[in-house]
Amino acid sequence: MRSSEALLTGKSLLDKIRADFIGLDTPYENVQGEKTRRIYLDSTASSLMFRPAAKITTKFLAHYSNTHSKLHHSANISTTVYDWAHARILSFVGADPEIYTCFFTGAGTTSGINRMARVFRDIKPDKNTAIISIMEHHSNDLPHRKHMQRVIHVPVEGLDENRMCISLPRLEEALRKGAGKINYVSITAVSNVTGIINPIHDIARLAHKYGALIMIDGAQSVAHLPTQMFFPDDPDACIDALVFSGHKTYTPGSPGVVIARKDHLSSIEPEEVGGGMVDRVLEDRYLVKDSFPDREEAGTPNIPGAIALATTIEILDRIGMQTLLEEEDKVLERSLEEMAALPELIVYGGTDHDVCPRAASISFNICGIDHGLVAAILNDHFNIAVRNQCFCAHPYVKEMMAEDLEKDFGTIELGNMSAEFMRKSGMVRASFGLYSTLEDVEFLISALKEIISNIDDYSKDYSVNGDNDYIHKSYRPEHHSIFNVVGAIDDYLS
Repeated sequence: MRSSEALLTGKSLLDKIRADFIGLDTPYENVQGEKTRRIYLDSTASSLMFRPAAKITTKFLAHYSNTHSKLHHSANISTTVYDWAHARILSFVGADPEIYTCFFTGAGTTSGINRMARVFRDIKPDKNTAIISIMEHHSNDLPHRKHMQRVIHVPVEGLDENRMCISLPRLEEALRKGAGKINYVSITAVSNVTGIINPIHDIARLAHKYGALIMIDGAQSVAHLPTQMFFPDDPDACIDALVFSGHKTYTPGSPGVVIARKDHLSSIEPEEVGGGMVDRVLEDRYLVKDSFPDREEAGTPNIPGAIALATTIEILDRIGMQTLLEEEDKVLERSLEEMAALPELIVYGGTDHDVCPRAASISFNICGIDHGLVAAILNDHFNIAVRNQCFCAHPYVKEMMAEDLEKDFGTIELGNMSAEFMRKSGMVRASFGLYSTLEDVEFLISALKEIISNIDDYSKDYSVNGDNDYIHKSYRPEHHSIFNVVGAIDDYLS
């Protein structure tokens, strides 16, 4: 083991590891037949895999065993390291381990929010209303619609000034009017569409002022911003539950994470039951464990995934999230500055990073060009991977695009699913990670300028297929030949 004095931290560590991601140099052949490196600008959907986490987890697999035992070497190692993973994440988000527990869930942020929506419903059954914002991802919207009797959507504010974060006055108004019925407020820390940052601790203070709990969707924030859940001197600013996903935190294949107050969880029987969360099972009853996180993790957990995620968290913490934020801001600010210079571009949320701080994501459209066509051209001609459509945040996207859509379609009908409407009612999103560089930004801007200048030449080569996607008429890469599981198995066995 190296001495602590020799270990890199901060900017030096970031410089060492920022390119150490699996898939960062993956080449694909473009329309011109040239193989070029993929520019990955889809990190908000899923980030690339941090290579050190993959390597360290592979080393752990030599010792893999199930947990909840220490009577043979491998079980002892697995149990100890899995316990470390929980503690590491609690520390990373500033959650006092005496007050909070961390547990892992299957389907990322979605399963965690569903779980905590049911928990909050059951610990306060007389309070039947949840408050969310119009800007939420479906994962922080639909679970509340399903598990609560009523959901209030608070609007964003300042559309005219392009400040599209939650309206705190409207939030307080909803809390005041619903006093006695509001169970909890659940808000995204960072929008997956615009990257706009919400003031989560101000929101927490408002929720607690009116007797409501506060849950934070941290899917887009934990990998990009410093996170603090507990403030001993400011209890109203504390977060009751925070949920995030490993696959958006540089660890694809890892589970979702819930950090929640133990007292809330202890007041009801665990949501999920099975092996590992009981002390004793008799024919007519069973005794649930008092200890955390065991009582919240029924069954065999995703041990390697949790360890990989905690390994990534450890390295991010050694860099320092403030350092990481400052470096990512350079990429965002350059992107916004360059986009502001293109009059043909609409940037949702505006281009003034000081007026409207954001993290990781920028959504935009080129005037008069369908979002799907722009995304297809960026991929096919420039090997730039972006995402398009509505990013599982339909109400927010509709809110921002309403004026333009009304010009084309008149009054917007909620159920309008026509092919033409769907091709217009969406955006292009470029999203960044700690591996994104200023060179990536320059390449994106250059490609956008090229598209704007030569859209007629590009568009004639595309048609719309049965899935309403823009497809190049002659460029049809055989993705099955690039990678398929059976072929990889055959190669390995040959």
